Order: sequence, then structure tokens, then C-alpha cells
Amino acid sequence: MNVRPLHDRIIVQRLDEGEQRIGGIIIPDSAKEKPQQGKVIAAGNGKVKDDGKRIPLDVKAGDLILFGKYSGQEIKLDGEEYLILREDEVLAIIEGASEKKKK
Repeated sequence: MNVRPLHDRIIVQRLDEGEQRIGGIIIPDSAKEKPQQGKVIAAGNGKVKDDGKRIPLDVKAGDLILFGKYSGQEIKLDGEEYLILREDEVLAIIEGASEKKKK
């Protein structure tokens, strides 16, 4: 994928949450809620202020983030589904997630 988002936008790939079971009943895909965490695939250069200075983004490619349920625009690139979000739609960065996976 060779896409770079503009300004304060980021491209996110949703992380799958595994199979949900409630009381031994398997919930079908159509009834499952979409995951609200994802991995940042690409990030823009930052927002430009009125005086022409650019404010860099707090998130960068590779970060794991939390975002709102109805945030962003869904897009499809190379057969994969992604979200394009503004940085202000990101609720939190999950720190230490990459360290846990290494152990």
C-alpha cells in the first residue's frame, strides 16, 4: 500500500477481538460490534496553523489506538478494510502493547 493521508488524518486497521461467546452461545458476525481498537498504518504530516506552522501528530505508524464507535470513514484498499480518522477522533494510545507481544 502506497498511500499517505493528508494533514491530521491517519489510516487505521481494526484489530479483531476474537470470537465472542455469551453463556455458551456463539454470536454471529452480523450481530458483533466492530472493534474499537486498531493499529495505525500511516499518518499525515500534521495540521497547519493559520501562521503557516505545522503541528506534528502525537500518533505515528505502528501505534495501537482506541477510537470511538462511529469514528472515521471506512475505505477499502487492496482488498483490505481500513478507517481514515482525524487525530482528534483518537481517544487513546495503548502504550506497552508492543512490549507485551515480544514477551
